[in-house]
Amino acid sequence: MPIGVVPAGTGNGMAKSLLDSVGQPCTAFNAVLAIIRGHKRSLDVATILQGEIKFFSVLMLAWGLVADIDIESEKYRWMGSARLDFYALQRIFHLRRYDGRVCFVPAPGFEDHGEPANYNDGSSDTHRNHDSSLEQAFDVQQNGYQGSDVKLENLDWRAINGPFVSVWLHNVPWGGEDTLAAPDAKFSDGYLDLIIIRDCPKLALLSLMTEMSSGGHVRSPLSTYLKVKAFVLEPGPRTDDPTKEGIIDSDGEVLARGKGTYKDGQKGLMSYDKLQITIDQGLATVFSPV
Repeated sequence: MPIGVVPAGTGNGMAKSLLDSVGQPCTAFNAVLAIIRGHKRSLDVATILQGEIKFFSVLMLAWGLVADIDIESEKYRWMGSARLDFYALQRIFHLRRYDGRVCFVPAPGFEDHGEPANYNDGSSDTHRNHDSSLEQAFDVQQNGYQGSDVKLENLDWRAINGPFVSVWLHNVPWGGEDTLAAPDAKFSDGYLDLIIIRDCPKLALLSLMTEMSSGGHVRSPLSTYLKVKAFVLEPGPRTDDPTKEGIIDSDGEVLARGKGTYKDGQKGLMSYDKLQITIDQGLATVFSPV
């Protein structure tokens, strides 16, 4: 069933990506007109898996700086979209770094990134914090689509160890109307675009963030930019305070809240623990200007 996307939120990354692909402004009028005209295009869908819990994503997954800005800036929602810029400055000048590890299957041409690694299935039963009602809801969905059946153990895995400032996976070019997160991303190429920022001076990071509106941040030597077919995130605590952890955010929704995070008393869909992501090429269909 084709999905129509109308920009009515703070970021509007999917609508921006669709309309910008033909040079149209990101407006509700243009989005609705595209739906009326009925043109369609395929869209990759990512399956995020932790144990038996699955989440399907079409936009992005973030951990570290980008996730902290996206979720913690909710307290300033009265500011509108300016809340993101305002809170980004706060987070840069009080920068957090997170221990952890990422493993990935690189796309052809990106095999030199990271070090060789063995496949780790991303499953863990430790400190789950989702409640029984969520488990029951997912039990009902077991007859639906179960996610990719790619034999991940047969693929060539690479790994990068932290600490990290930011880990950001993107399915489409724009993360928001003024954030060209992954300029080389395609709607249905079968890959996710991975942007990693590790150790980075605060002033250099501030300069890097100002280039996100044009996609220039991915060309900086301070960031790593590559395409991946599969991904495993092993999130860790903050380097400055091991008693505090981070937030994992997908498509603007909180997947997991670690200890000591914003609203950490709320139940998360997943635990702040290892998770796995695979991608199905062209699984979804969206209305598009062309």
